[in-house]
Amino acid sequence: MKKTSRYPIILTIAGLVLLIINLLITPHKVQAAKLTTEGQTKPQTCNSSRTIQVTGSALINVAPDRALVTLGVQTNGKTVSAVQRANDSAIQKVIAAVKQQGVDAADITTDLFVIEPIYEDYDSLYIKGYRTYNTISVTIRDVSKTSRIVAAALSAGANQIDDVNFYTTDLRKYRDQAREMAVVAAREKADALASASGAEVTCVLNINENSWSYFNGWRFGSSSRQANLWTQNAIQNVSPSGEAEEGNIGEKPISPGQIAVKAEVSITFALE
Repeated sequence: MKKTSRYPIILTIAGLVLLIINLLITPHKVQAAKLTTEGQTKPQTCNSSRTIQVTGSALINVAPDRALVTLGVQTNGKTVSAVQRANDSAIQKVIAAVKQQGVDAADITTDLFVIEPIYEDYDSLYIKGYRTYNTISVTIRDVSKTSRIVAAALSAGANQIDDVNFYTTDLRKYRDQAREMAVVAAREKADALASASGAEVTCVLNINENSWSYFNGWRFGSSSRQANLWTQNAIQNVSPSGEAEEGNIGEKPISPGQIAVKAEVSITFALE
């Protein structure tokens, strides 16, 4: 009896299986390709010959969680050694009083120390005495204690208050929020202007940050530490000369209020 090879039969069955699988998969491939094509958006074109430039700004008011107070002692005397001893004794009492209010030593730093001659008159070279300025910067981590700490320092002998600044330790978070809001404001302005002119905003050609700020407070002192800290809401019970007023200055409240974080951007959009 003649044997029949099984290989052609196996190959035939395998071919039929592959054909069936291919028929089952092909519709899905076609559908996927269709979806991919439909999902593609029209490439955005930027026509740099037609542009609109707008400015957007945003302002966020936040509650401060830190205060930086700059205060000190001014002492006059006949000699350098005498005025220095008197000033050192006075400033140490002030520092001790501030510490008694719960301020850590690490949060108290010398901000300014100056000894200068006192002349007889404006155009005279005769020195009749010396004057010493010694100021410290105090970081207050509980802003509700600001008034109490300032009052304690004044009672201990401080006779100058150069600065009371409030700030937030979350500046980066609020600054980024203000930037995002400024960009949104700029886009809304561009869309409104373009729509009124019968045009349409397409893409961003250029973007610049004009400024971001974190202040504005009154400031008497001129130290680098003060200048670098942009804050708002300075003390309101200090005389214009920067010297402590007589009476109940230390009993007056210092209100932290809110500080303002502002951002402003300029954006150039393409039009079509």
